[in-house]
Amino acid sequence: MNHSIVEKNIGLMVVLVVGMISFGGLVQIVPLFFQEETTQPIDGLEPWTALQLEGRDIYIREGCNTCHSQMIRPLRGETERYGHYSVAGESVYEYPFLWGSKRTGPDLARVGGKYSDEWHRAHMYNPRDVVPQSNMPAFPWLFENELTGEHTARKLEVLQGFGVPYTDEQIANARSEVEGKKEIDALVAYLQGLGLVLSERR
Repeated sequence: MNHSIVEKNIGLMVVLVVGMISFGGLVQIVPLFFQEETTQPIDGLEPWTALQLEGRDIYIREGCNTCHSQMIRPLRGETERYGHYSVAGESVYEYPFLWGSKRTGPDLARVGGKYSDEWHRAHMYNPRDVVPQSNMPAFPWLFENELTGEHTARKLEVLQGFGVPYTDEQIANARSEVEGKKEIDALVAYLQGLGLVLSERR
């Protein structure tokens, strides 16, 4: 094809540019759908318990994911601070994923077990009590709001439909597992479960 034809016909140039970008994107993205390490759970990964799942929903509801990422990049500075870099197999049960794109606060991908339950409770009630320079808001209502578990079983059923390996027994017991507990209990359970499968430093 003569270059002058393309250069003089802007419509043809746009079509060719879009076509090449689309082809390049497909070549990079499509193979990922067939690589086992991006589609299979890593060894030891378990789906969230009913209580942790409710805590995850509270984490989303309160906007925690807008200030905290859950994605550790394979850079020395990040792995020394936060632990093992994130891998795709950790997120196969995450709907939606909570990798985040901004860190006003620290990354939470490996926060599980790093602090005690009491520390998390104090931090949620008034962050300045444990981190004086924190600009995180307080969440005192989490200590008052009670979980009903009304929709918990349905949440597990929906995730089961997406391929998360919940058993019928787990779904049947979901409501009783969370009913009567405080929202802070659920959120702390979720935070304490983050990143335990790949807890060693890399």
